[in-house]
Amino acid sequence: MESSGGRAEGSGRGPRVLVVGGGIAGLGAAQRLCRHPAFPQLRVLEATARAGGRIRSERGFGGVVELGAHWIHGPSQGNPVFQLAAKYQLLREKDLSEENQLTETGGHVGLPSVSYGSSGVSVSRELVVEMASLFYGLIDQTREFLHSADAPVPSVGEYLKKEIRQRAASWPEDEETRKLKLAVLNSFFNVECCVSGTHSMDLVALVPFGEYTVLPGLDCTFPGGYQGLTNHIMASLPEDVIVFNKPVKTVHWNGSFKEASSLGETFPVLVECEDGACFPAHHVIVTVPLGFLKEHLDTFFEPPLPTEKAEAIRKMGFGTNNKIFLEFEEPFWEPDCQYIQVVWEDTSPLEDVTSELRHVWFKKLIGFLVLPSFESVHVLCGFIAGLESEFMESLSDEDVLLSLTQVLRRVTGNAQLPAPRSVLRSRWHSAPYTRGSYSYVAVGSTGDDIDQLAQPLPTDGAEAQLQILFAGEATHRTFYSTTHGALLSGWREADRLIALRDPQAQLPGPWL
Repeated sequence: MESSGGRAEGSGRGPRVLVVGGGIAGLGAAQRLCRHPAFPQLRVLEATARAGGRIRSERGFGGVVELGAHWIHGPSQGNPVFQLAAKYQLLREKDLSEENQLTETGGHVGLPSVSYGSSGVSVSRELVVEMASLFYGLIDQTREFLHSADAPVPSVGEYLKKEIRQRAASWPEDEETRKLKLAVLNSFFNVECCVSGTHSMDLVALVPFGEYTVLPGLDCTFPGGYQGLTNHIMASLPEDVIVFNKPVKTVHWNGSFKEASSLGETFPVLVECEDGACFPAHHVIVTVPLGFLKEHLDTFFEPPLPTEKAEAIRKMGFGTNNKIFLEFEEPFWEPDCQYIQVVWEDTSPLEDVTSELRHVWFKKLIGFLVLPSFESVHVLCGFIAGLESEFMESLSDEDVLLSLTQVLRRVTGNAQLPAPRSVLRSRWHSAPYTRGSYSYVAVGSTGDDIDQLAQPLPTDGAEAQLQILFAGEATHRTFYSTTHGALLSGWREADRLIALRDPQAQLPGPWL
């Protein structure tokens, strides 16, 4: 076996720990362990050339654009991402204010500044406000089925549709207005698909939906890029802890692996990389995205995972949400405009239409956020989820630019609208080590599956303890899909190892 080389190896000092994945969960675990004297032998194996995982800020359009995580959701004292960002001075003054931290959004996206209909006419503000209040009122009601034995339907989508059907029956307006109301509601369904990272709300389980916890605080962004956060965490790690371009092929566990340089010492785990390098270890923290686990379930662990854990991975939801950035010479929107909603007037959440994706993929787009303008650069950010989003990834930049130019000309009613200067987009489903955006609790699964995924291996106490530990957003029962859920899960697993190796340790916890 090729030795793993590097600092403090072979000296027998302390347990050898490997972290698989350099996203915020892996970095958080590594930072916590490096600060503890019992863990001098630690490595983070990152498949790609950069750390941060689904936190990914890129230079573009004369500023910074977020291809991954966009906001701190619930920036308040109970949010460790907010606390770290504040400590590292990465936030604006107003986002640190007491007032912002106390704002309760209920986790709902802000109302559109303007709603463009596909006929080229704006939809009245009054109608949009009425439908938003209906939709988000129903979303709040869905959270009340938590712990209820008798859910009326299996999914959030079916519940919303059932309630909307009942209410629509008594709408007093003419046929055309009722149709427009449904089209506006359809746009809110698309927004909710982006929030949940799913193709359809019919795939999101109703009963556990309320378990996701919304923290107080007005969602905020990082003026210098979200990656500033992971860069700071990285900078605090000893040199050479992170090994880049080192994709892991298989985690061999429950074994007795030797290493030439370690004087007959044996290790219960051996991490085998795609390039043939092998790293023996006492403990491995696996922080890879659920999308990657789903795809490589049969080959990533040897022996295979216990049935219950494999089942949980199969059942849990993991979908795609992408962003498309469009840069314009001149804004066609008003100066105070923040969010442009697009309403397709021929759509309704109560009707399923099957059309070829290439003709209709853009109808899943929720519209565009107006990014704060950099040096006289004007950028819109479109969000799109689901299979349409995955199809969009297969198109060329030119195709996407052309389609969206046509959409914007159509909805603004301005056939002369200049095409965007350039386009930049995320492609999370195509990313081989991610395979999507984030997790949700799918129909057929519950929060117990998240806890099942988070359980370390082996499950019995007979073998060497805590050989494989699991972290990442999909392992946090109440904060799944968020960066703070991911960070807390990394800390949780680091603390689990510290408690094993140093039972007297005073842990900062609780991180659940």
